[in-house]
Amino acid sequence: MNYKETLFFVAKCLTITHEKVNRNLVEETIKANLVNWDAVVKLSTAHYVFPALYCNLKRANFLHYLPSDLVGYMQHITHLNRERNQEIIKEATEINQLLLSNNITPIFLKGTGNLLEGLYEDIAERMVGDIDFLVDKEKFNLTVNILKENGYHEKSPNYLDNTVLSRHYPKIIKEGKIAAVEVHYKMITNEKGFDYSFIEKSFYKLVNNTTVLSYENQILLTCFNKQINDKGQWFKTIALRNSYDLYMLSKKTSVKTVLNNFNHPESDLLKNFFATTNYTFNSPHSLEYTKTRKTKKHIKKVFFFINNPKKSAFNKKIWSLYFLYKHRFSVILKSFYLKKYRKYLFNRFFN
Repeated sequence: MNYKETLFFVAKCLTITHEKVNRNLVEETIKANLVNWDAVVKLSTAHYVFPALYCNLKRANFLHYLPSDLVGYMQHITHLNRERNQEIIKEATEINQLLLSNNITPIFLKGTGNLLEGLYEDIAERMVGDIDFLVDKEKFNLTVNILKENGYHEKSPNYLDNTVLSRHYPKIIKEGKIAAVEVHYKMITNEKGFDYSFIEKSFYKLVNNTTVLSYENQILLTCFNKQINDKGQWFKTIALRNSYDLYMLSKKTSVKTVLNNFNHPESDLLKNFFATTNYTFNSPHSLEYTKTRKTKKHIKKVFFFINNPKKSAFNKKIWSLYFLYKHRFSVILKSFYLKKYRKYLFNRFFN
């Protein structure tokens, strides 16, 4: 199996709980002894879907096809991730109670929000880095101060407050807690049409009194996070963890309807992510979308780079340099007429 074949195999495995066609294809591939399990472990680990892979293979009753030592390793990693996620849920719940007592409602995002709402059949499926949540801009500084007063502090002792350039405050941690926390005042770099005022109309309040985005807005954030925040639109890369989240959300609400109802300057970026995920996961019914010339072109480029890793690395380097210098020029320009940018540059110079 080459990289592309391994990618498609793992992607199909992530859908076998719900997709009969993919389940049959996966079983046939395994039975024919065509799977390079070392490559599967390496790729699924790099894409942060190794526990999700195990959980889906287990639910499909395919584990008896795998080498026993591999099954033991998968069980161990998945168990560790389940324990970590239990701690993350506990920490998020404590943060929620603390902020609610101060009249602040945190909206939990991405992996943490997915865990709290029970998106996955097994909480061990999702690998989560930080606890991300969004608050109203007007309460952003108050939120950070409350957390600091309750034991949280910056992860880096030599941190530089770059909030003005970012979507969130620098990572903060608390002794004895397993995850770092990111307090967001916006979700994406270009938030026009998808900001706090847009999403506050459709929050989901859960039974444990925590709050998450609606399924429709979770779909939008999943796409924006990959395509804009992580530069997926320009790097032309695939991230199975993001795609798996989109797939699981597609079982809760119509992704096609979400796309058709949302008007945003960057809507084409969303469609490209839908298209790539649909293609990679072998066209599940729940990920149907309207194909266009642009989506076909995007898919073609993504898989051109997958087949040409050196050109992919060069493309990523070029775009990284472009965004770096564009960002620096923007900061310098804004410093001429915005005090907060002048303050940032001053602190950066003397840090």
